[in-house]
Amino acid sequence: MSEYDVVIVGAGIIGLSTAYYIKKKNPKDRVLVIDKLNAAGQANTAKSASAFRCLFSSQTNYILTDSSVEFYRHLNDDLSLDLGLLWIGYLWLLDEESYKESVSILKSLGRNISYRVYESDELAEKLHMRTIFKNDEEAELMGLKDVCKGVFIPKAGVIDADSLVNFYEESFLRLGGEIRYGVNVEKLLVEPYEPLGIPGEPYFWQDSRVAGVKTDKGVIKAKKTVLAAGVWISQLLDALGVECYIKPKKRQLFVINADTPDLKKLLASKGFNNVGCIPFTILPKPDVYIRPFPDQGVFWAGYADEFPRAFKLEENPQPEKNFYQYGIYQVLVKYFPQFKDRRPSSAFAGLYGINTLDGQPVIFEEKDLIVVGGASGSGVMKADSMGRIAAALYNGEEYAVLYGDKKFKVSDLGLKNRRVEREKLII
Repeated sequence: MSEYDVVIVGAGIIGLSTAYYIKKKNPKDRVLVIDKLNAAGQANTAKSASAFRCLFSSQTNYILTDSSVEFYRHLNDDLSLDLGLLWIGYLWLLDEESYKESVSILKSLGRNISYRVYESDELAEKLHMRTIFKNDEEAELMGLKDVCKGVFIPKAGVIDADSLVNFYEESFLRLGGEIRYGVNVEKLLVEPYEPLGIPGEPYFWQDSRVAGVKTDKGVIKAKKTVLAAGVWISQLLDALGVECYIKPKKRQLFVINADTPDLKKLLASKGFNNVGCIPFTILPKPDVYIRPFPDQGVFWAGYADEFPRAFKLEENPQPEKNFYQYGIYQVLVKYFPQFKDRRPSSAFAGLYGINTLDGQPVIFEEKDLIVVGGASGSGVMKADSMGRIAAALYNGEEYAVLYGDKKFKVSDLGLKNRRVEREKLII
């Protein structure tokens, strides 16, 4: 049986960020990360769109993201660590009603965010897209809206999630941390603070704690246990009757080759960024989006469906052919005729760990167990801040210091004294 100061369950980007900052602040502590897969970041981190944006409806998510993104910029630009960081921007194509809502959100963020507004006819010319659906019965039947404006956010883009994961993994190991892959957690280990040697303890009258984990490779005991296992967090907590408000929901991405002149031209759309490609583009409701890969000559197309998509934990989620053919494609081709008759060359699916309370991360401690998750589809862009906050919680600190010397009250992301706004911009 192994004993550690802290065992961290989950070697995704959030788990490794947490491990790195705990070890960095506590160099003498024995810190172990375990994961059931055979390498770092191979679960839902690897299946994300790997995009980032410094735009959310809530100040909380804005602060978490902006600080993380600035840290990634520092790694990429100042330390010359190639993270595949491309500032391609986000382009929201909005109908009239959504534009009014967006303006309200942008104004609430004040001078923190810069943006540019494009008119409908400008977008039609620059992207060779349809923005008006006059006398289009199909578009009307589908409830598609005309594009009134386009809001371009320059402080946004894409990043190589694998490179970022590698940074946290290598930095953690360099500090003397330990990682064991291929270790599956079967349950959390619960023991009384003061064992009496009674068979079957702990009993309800005993004060108990989480004392580590039982795995398929044996028991690992720890003074503190950190759950950073993404969508699997609730599965482990449900067995103890602990609520975390994190639920899994499938998300799918479809790869479309830019192998026609029109798609190549769309991919290389000029005038938005220094990369010389179309931004990460979100269509009007229902918010189908396309993520460009200018160096690979492909697009990713996706849609984060809600009702009636089930909350369901799947070990190996699979993309659904009809979801593209009768869903994404039907919307996409109306706005961008360039995609006519184009079918995916490949596809994959992952899971969002959605915080059903308010769409904000959840970081709290109970009975020597620290929970870090609920990023609601934006784990990559909040990972650095979440790791710093979790490390501050581990150290019993009231405030975490995020990158850029921004102070963040740890309890704001807890459950007992939670102080956050509901996030409205989840895609």
